[in-house]
Amino acid sequence: MTRALPKPVLLPRSFYLDSPELVARALLGKRITHHRDGERLTGRITEVEAYLGFADPASHTYAGRTDRNSVLFGPPGFAYVYFIYGMHYCLNVSCLPDGQPGGVLFRALEPVEGLETMAQLRGLPSGVKPQLLTGGPGRLTQALGITRAPINGIDVTLRGSPLQILDDGYRPDHIDVTPRIGISKAADRLLRFVVNKKK
Repeated sequence: MTRALPKPVLLPRSFYLDSPELVARALLGKRITHHRDGERLTGRITEVEAYLGFADPASHTYAGRTDRNSVLFGPPGFAYVYFIYGMHYCLNVSCLPDGQPGGVLFRALEPVEGLETMAQLRGLPSGVKPQLLTGGPGRLTQALGITRAPINGIDVTLRGSPLQILDDGYRPDHIDVTPRIGISKAADRLLRFVVNKKK
């Protein structure tokens, strides 16, 4: 008999105060919920990447602070959304104390709530494989209905926030650590963390 998980608890701001690689690993197994049009669209976090600010040539903050990347400079626990390849939005959360740049990119989720709506938002039929819904940073934002406006800059630690990250007690048994995907700078750094259910 499967043991029921406790009621999800909103992650506090203190959760995001650590370095991005520590926060990234700790985020695996947590749940992201977007409250959209009276419905909860929820996925369990299964893949993330850490970006380390000034010490990381692949980070959006490597060259310094701009209007576009200012969310990543803190405070911690805020959503950073950017548009890539002229077609996809990517969702991140800020880490480290205020003024220190760093963040975590969400790369994949396991759908939990609102799967039919996720499929509609993805332009797919109901009952498709979860990988097609939320397997990839662009897919997961589309499935959750997340765009730069109005999500960029949202505080995910507030009870009234439309976007929240919660802990229901689930802990993955196995985590793979690999180089990040789809980048050319600092591509060898082991900063991608993935839940491995096959082990």
